[in-house]
Amino acid sequence: MLDRVLVLSGLDPSGGAGIAADIETINQFGATPLPVVTTLTVQNTQCVSELQAVDYQFIVKQLKSLTEDIDIKVVKIGLLSSVEQVQIIAEWLNESHTVVLDPIIKASTTDELLVQETVDKLKQKLLPKVFLLTPNMSELERLAPGLKEQEAVQSLPCDWVLLTTTDISEKRIEHRLYHQGELFERFSYHKLPGNYHGSGCTLASAISALIAANLDVDVAVKRALDYSYQTLLNAKRIGKMQYHPNRINP
Repeated sequence: MLDRVLVLSGLDPSGGAGIAADIETINQFGATPLPVVTTLTVQNTQCVSELQAVDYQFIVKQLKSLTEDIDIKVVKIGLLSSVEQVQIIAEWLNESHTVVLDPIIKASTTDELLVQETVDKLKQKLLPKVFLLTPNMSELERLAPGLKEQEAVQSLPCDWVLLTTTDISEKRIEHRLYHQGELFERFSYHKLPGNYHGSGCTLASAISALIAANLDVDVAVKRALDYSYQTLLNAKRIGKMQYHPNRINP
């Protein structure tokens, strides 16, 4: 069992999302997170007001240092905030890496995080290296504009796609797992009241930790969805707007 997950994500000072959520979640599954911060942010539970990309050459040095010492197989990627970051990370990844990408284009507060140039580079360079992609409906539309759902999924070069309807659902949320462009399984949950900060990070990190434990993808997805739902059922409010998932032991 490979009990470590490399995490590339942004730093949320409010602790709800980003690399703080990744670390908390991966730890809960008994794996060790290897966190590399890609982006500094000015944000709270109400909004994201500023981003500052970490220098891509510094990220390269971190990745080189880690791989000289630690065998890395599973890589969870969240917010990448510059074209250069996307390019160098895509170049660094190889066939031995199992990549889970949470394509963070817009914050849960609806603040736009990525410019179109970065989204285009992500589609061109990074998606072909991704094993499992976890978009919501609006992210799928940005990655494959103008296409119906299955056509959009089929246009993406990822082996697995877990599509969530959280952003468009009112009463029931359906997560649809696709394998090589074909619908593989559906998972349905009652939509909880309120707004939550970091639920997508929690889900993608839980899947990554379970894949690192050698679970089959569909089993890892189901367990990660159940866990993420429990974190929302036990969510806590520390600020004026969004609730934080309570990432308790699964």
